[in-house]
Amino acid sequence: MVKTIIIVELFIYLFIYFLGQTSFKVVVKSLSPKELVRIHVSKPLDRNDGTFLIRYRMYETAQEGLKIEVLYGNEHVAQSPYILKGPVYHEYCECPEEDPWAWQKTLSCPTSEPQIEKDFASFPSINLEQMLNEVPKRFGDERGAVVHYTILSNHIYRRSLGKYTDFKMFSDEMLLSLARKVVLPDLEFYINLGDWPLEHRKVNETPGPIPIISWCGSLDSRDVILPTYDITHSTLEAMRGVTNDLLSVQGNTGPSWINKTEKAFFRGRDSREERLQLVQMSKENPQLLDAGITGYFFFQEKEKELGKAKLMGFFDFFKYKYQVNVDGTVAAYRYPYLMLGDSLVLKQDSPYYEHFYAALQPWKHYVPIKRNLSDLLEKVKWAKENDQEAKKIAKEGQLAARDLLQPHRLYCYYYRVLQKYAERQSSKPEIHDGMELVSQPDDSTSICQCNRKKPLREEL
Repeated sequence: MVKTIIIVELFIYLFIYFLGQTSFKVVVKSLSPKELVRIHVSKPLDRNDGTFLIRYRMYETAQEGLKIEVLYGNEHVAQSPYILKGPVYHEYCECPEEDPWAWQKTLSCPTSEPQIEKDFASFPSINLEQMLNEVPKRFGDERGAVVHYTILSNHIYRRSLGKYTDFKMFSDEMLLSLARKVVLPDLEFYINLGDWPLEHRKVNETPGPIPIISWCGSLDSRDVILPTYDITHSTLEAMRGVTNDLLSVQGNTGPSWINKTEKAFFRGRDSREERLQLVQMSKENPQLLDAGITGYFFFQEKEKELGKAKLMGFFDFFKYKYQVNVDGTVAAYRYPYLMLGDSLVLKQDSPYYEHFYAALQPWKHYVPIKRNLSDLLEKVKWAKENDQEAKKIAKEGQLAARDLLQPHRLYCYYYRVLQKYAERQSSKPEIHDGMELVSQPDDSTSICQCNRKKPLREEL
């Protein structure tokens, strides 16, 4: 029987059902009165539907476990207290679970992910030698944004190909965080840190496609997709300076539905021509649409004609009933945040997608609009004339995003991609010349006492 040890990955969040305002308090403390553990409990996030989101972050390990009390006055409510038997590890504690199946069971990982199954259908076998020969030639020039990773014995090594690889900080931090929680399979792979997916060969071509890992997919590419750097960073750094993270947005969804402004809303850069169209449509139809460009880079000559809108706080977007989601250079990475709000998302038809799009359905979770935006105003009018149906779609989309974008689901997704990839390798991964070790944190914040049995591994 595998002993389950609960790991605090970043924070544990609780859904508290309670009528009334946030006039209750949450206390999180060690089960042992002799053990002093620093724990930060953030202000409850009111999701305006009878539920509150409670977040806390640990800075030390609770060896005995945690007691979580939800109090109204001096009375326990919402099935309080909650007991988490220890040890409960803080985020920077390196104490990986040796049994990946036990870890996935503890996190309630889904048994399958449609997008992962689809991505790997093109790669029943992964030829590492072919990748080593091809990737540097095809994608490794000075304009490249590709990083070569090898994971061996739960240590992470990498080397950069090309000069635009600064975003490796995001892939590094997620892989290190994952390796602190569960023993990763040995594998060797390439991550594309650029915007556009890279592999456009078809399965029946010779030579065939190679499994480049990217943050965004497209209908005409074969890249294997991971959750974007944006939502992984917002998960990892929540409660550490990131304000617009996937959890905080749920407690800042603006006025109630009936009190929102009945217009479609958009703010963003000029990274696609359709965004300029939005502004022109807004000028001509101000009663239906409020759209503005906040920064010009691609179409600087249009600034004088269209004007520049002032920056707005993201939470203020949700003062409007309808949110227009238009692609940027690829898929707009604000989309998951818009879905988590309390507004109806009008989503542009797009060849680009993120890892969770496959689980969403048009007219159930969002209202689709044509690529050229020709039916946008018609769809806004429909939403105004069918308010209850629009409200229902907005709520369905919000609930789906809450489920798909929970922190533990992102960890599950990352691990499943690495696992599927490792299973298909036709040879053993290696540490190559020029690779450097990506080290775990070694400062005082990472100190912990790991009570797991360490596996016997050959020293590298």
